[in-house]
Parts: sequence; structure tokens; C-alpha cells
Amino acid sequence: MLELIAQKIAGDIVMSENCGASLRKWREVFKLTQTEVGVLMGVSASVISDYEKGRRSPGVKFVRRFVKALINLDKSRGYPVVKQIASSLNLSLGAIMDLKDFSVPMKLDELVTVVEGFIANSNMHRDVIIYGYTVLDSLEAIERLSGNEFWQIMGATTRRALIFTKVSTGRSPMISVRVSPVKPVAVVLHGTKKIDPLAIRLADREGLPLIVSLKPTAEDLIKSLRKWFSEREEAFTT
Repeated sequence: MLELIAQKIAGDIVMSENCGASLRKWREVFKLTQTEVGVLMGVSASVISDYEKGRRSPGVKFVRRFVKALINLDKSRGYPVVKQIASSLNLSLGAIMDLKDFSVPMKLDELVTVVEGFIANSNMHRDVIIYGYTVLDSLEAIERLSGNEFWQIMGATTRRALIFTKVSTGRSPMISVRVSPVKPVAVVLHGTKKIDPLAIRLADREGLPLIVSLKPTAEDLIKSLRKWFSEREEAFTT
């Protein structure tokens, strides 16, 4: 959830015609001073001021640090602004368990390995390239999110794996994907003991690889995904 909100804020800043004004807008939305943000970022208030007034142009790394500072400071206050943003976006705090976007793409075979899974449908999807993942509590997601709201869980890119936990047969998650106007490039089911044939047929119809994860728990699954993400991002930035 926090990752998704951070991406929404960062995207607004980067895509704004006036990045400085957008930086100031979000700082003021979070009711923070330039000094408070600067201290957490390790820069002076005058540096924050320079960016907000357009005397400096923010790069991706600066924007990432800036947004992280806003959210961390909001965390120290009990997340009042984050909760408000989540509410305005109609997001379910319980549905999204984890979400990441990649700087370096993941191949389908890598995803299968990371989740300790197997592809349950056609093997014609080996060339799939993945740029992110969203892990969902399937019970919360199916109950709370309509098809038209599915775009909100897709992060910065739709070229991502949609990972459902607490799955019984996979029928409901695949129906949700089927009716959604925005599609992932791969679907992972965790917790299922027996896959419904309809889930496989729907995955084939959508042209999506359907992966069954054999990780013991959802926590193990997320831990493995985060480990892959941190190792690849670290290698990419060094």
C-alpha cells in the first residue's frame, strides 16, 4: 500500500509541468516544513527551497528520497495523510500485501524460481518480461475491489505479475482478471491445493502464464520476492 501511494506521489511530481511547485504541494499536503524534510533527507532547508523554486532540477533519486521522507515523517505521526490519500483513492488497506516496480526486468523463469512454483497452463509464455509485482490478499481483493478499480493495484506499470494469496482453486482471481480492463502479464496463485480447470482456461484465453507457488506461507513468498528485488536493485545501482 505505501509503495503504491509513494508511486502515485512520485509520478505526480515527475509528470508535472512544474516539478518544483509539485514538490512544494506535496510537502504542504503532508503539513511538513522544509527543515523537517531536509533533516530526514540529510540536506539543508535551503536545498529543499532551491528545488521547490526551480533553481535545481530534481532527478529520480532525489524524488524517491523526497517521497520516502514525506511518508516516513507521516508514519511518525500515525499516517494521517497516508490514510487520507488511501481513502481518496478507494484503496483497500488489507488487499495489497506488497508491491514493487523494477528498474531491471525479471524473466518469467526467474519469477517461477523465486516463488518456487510451476506454470499450470500452456508453456508458450517464456518470453514474458516482468517489470513489477503486486501481492494481493485474494479474499480482500475480490470482496472489496471492482473490475474498474483493478488499475489502482497495478503500480507504475501493467507489465507486472499479479500474485494472489489465500487462494482455494483460482477460479475467483482469474474471473477478476478476466473482467478487469487492465491486465497483468502473469498471474501467480498461492495457497491452492487444486486448480479449477476454469482458471486455466481463462488464463489461456487471456494469454497469461498461470503460476502456482509452492511457498509454505504468504510471508515466505513476499520475503523471497523482496530478496530478489533488493539484490537486483542493488546490483543495478552499483
